[in-house]
Amino acid sequence: QVQVAESGGGLVQVGWSLRLSCTASGLSFGYWHMGWFRQAPGKEREGISCISIIGDRTYYAASVKGRYTISRHNAKNTLYLELTSLKHVDTATYYCVVPSSTYAGQLGSWCREVNDDNHWGQGTQVTVSS
Repeated sequence: QVQVAESGGGLVQVGWSLRLSCTASGLSFGYWHMGWFRQAPGKEREGISCISIIGDRTYYAASVKGRYTISRHNAKNTLYLELTSLKHVDTATYYCVVPSSTYAGQLGSWCREVNDDNHWGQGTQVTVSS
């Protein structure tokens, strides 16, 4: 059984930084591309950043590009998301997502699709205040 767990969220101020972590078990971590999605209050879930199996390719949504950095440490079965220059609009629940099946398309295409068949964690809340 695949289990995905996020951590690292919290209450921060505008302009601050935060690092989210995600661990996944029940699968061969180093065989899958992965990503971070988020859902802001009153909005749809959206993919914001994804990374290839060995980390040589990344994708960022326009809203976070230049401020967020995704990385992974396969030996530790851990995915990271570094959030910097945080804004109020970044307030959301952040989810780590692992594919449930292989995907032959572009990383960005996978990252832009919200698919409940994939493995999702419970989410970690990030709240940005003034």
